Amino acid sequence: MAGKIRWGILGTGSIAGKFAEGLSLAQGAELLAVGSRTQATADAFADRFGIPRRHATYEALAADNQVDIVYVSTPHPFHKANTLLCLEAGKAVLCEKPFAMSAAQAREMVALARRKKLFLMEAMWMRFLPAMVKVRELIAAGRIGAVQMISADFGFRGPWNPQSRLLNAELGGGSLLDVGVYPISLASMILGRFSRVMGLSRIGSTGVDEQAAIVLGNDQGQLASLTCAVRTASPHEACIMGEEGMIRLPGAWWHGTTLTVSSADRNAPAERMDLPYPGNGLCCEAVEVMKCLAAGAAECPVMPLDESVTIMETMDQLREQWGLKYPIEG
Repeated sequence: MAGKIRWGILGTGSIAGKFAEGLSLAQGAELLAVGSRTQATADAFADRFGIPRRHATYEALAADNQVDIVYVSTPHPFHKANTLLCLEAGKAVLCEKPFAMSAAQAREMVALARRKKLFLMEAMWMRFLPAMVKVRELIAAGRIGAVQMISADFGFRGPWNPQSRLLNAELGGGSLLDVGVYPISLASMILGRFSRVMGLSRIGSTGVDEQAAIVLGNDQGQLASLTCAVRTASPHEACIMGEEGMIRLPGAWWHGTTLTVSSADRNAPAERMDLPYPGNGLCCEAVEVMKCLAAGAAECPVMPLDESVTIMETMDQLREQWGLKYPIEG
């Protein structure tokens, strides 16, 4: 693709606004169009971010021949349908996490993208932030030796609203899909595919997992201990433990700007690294996506499609253990 990459945003919710803000800092990006379910909401969003092309339906956005790639920002249960709509119309797609509601849905999305030779990626934005890039570099350089264990949490006490997307089973509510996907994706990024998946959860009165504790293991004996919650606050820390040291990601690690590296010698001082990013950080994934598009790549090596599918498989296995099934699954 020559010149600027022309983006469309499908959906006008909170995360869509954050992505629009981030996109404004991504060199080479043009936010050209937005699609909503009514003209009024499309116009309001477009006025807010200076978007020239405003569509009253998702179908109209997908059919807009001026758009190169669509960012799908709708709630979890609609990711599959919205992604397939855009792919069928010949658009590249960046789909918000979680990639889908299940591995079966994810496989269908990937199959269509590959059949049509179109770019598709799960918008796991944390992977593209400077701190996460540095984590991968440090591990690859052997700074902490072979990784043995990972611990990570993401939990908060959300308000009690049974109809909200956090607690409504019809909207894919619960901790696993909303925030558990972050620590699972972190563990997957570092340890690869898991052959052992175990977890316990508390299913609340609305029928979704309000909190969960998860242990994952691979064939090499590496382990991940993870927790997630939408009704319980947690420390928001991650630690990657190797044979010769560890990397700590403190305070809201999934969008953090610092990390510390320490050696196995507990008397040696830890090294702190400050790794800021522009704006809200969402520009980082957009820049990487545009590099892929410019190179003619159909997927991104930092967030490959097969890995998005295996992450969904892991979450499917956990839900099966918990007896958690979403109404959309029938």
